[in-house]
Amino acid sequence: MSAGGGGQGRQQLQQITQAIEAIEEEVEEVKAEIELLRQEQRDIDDAADALDNLDTSTTVQMPLGGGTYVRAAVEDIDEVIVTVGGGYAAEQNQDDATETLERKKERIDDQIDSLQDEATDLEEERGELESQAQQLQQQMQQQQMQQLQQQQQGDE
Repeated sequence: MSAGGGGQGRQQLQQITQAIEAIEEEVEEVKAEIELLRQEQRDIDDAADALDNLDTSTTVQMPLGGGTYVRAAVEDIDEVIVTVGGGYAAEQNQDDATETLERKKERIDDQIDSLQDEATDLEEERGELESQAQQLQQQMQQQQMQQLQQQQQGDE
């Protein structure tokens, strides 16, 4: 940098700092998405456990929404309605419904893995930017020291 390059260095430092902040926000968004997917996995696990433990004639608490439940009897465990994607649902027997839930869970695992990779890449990028910012700060400090020394020598 030239003697008059301090302003340019500060501008670069500000740009790097803004990029770091943007990356941190993106990492938080990715982590929030991962948590939502993990909650969906827990819901799938709960549903699969319930299917495994239900028999025909079992009495269950069926949610109606708004925190309201009604007691109901399972008439036929081999008539399970499962969402299959795209807003569609299909009637399946107990085993097929369990398999569908497992496939959903595997797809979510893949999504989580992909998002974790994305978060790792972002964190690495943030680390590189932080390193650049440190180097830039050191260069600016060295430049200031040199300018002070030159001024002191000029004053003598």
